[in-house]
Amino acid sequence: MQTVTEGDRRKEVRVLLDQIQAHPERDWTTARRRLATLNKLIAAPPGKPSRPQPH
Repeated sequence: MQTVTEGDRRKEVRVLLDQIQAHPERDWTTARRRLATLNKLIAAPPGKPSRPQPH
């Protein structure tokens, strides 16, 4: 399993925003929820895992 970095999250945000802008006629409800989640993760303090890691 690969670690997801802040850079990965920022790239995903950019891709989603580009898709929404390119096709505003589509229903983007799910993508907007994902954007909200990504923005919260990006804003979280560094080093804080997004979910508990198994040992």
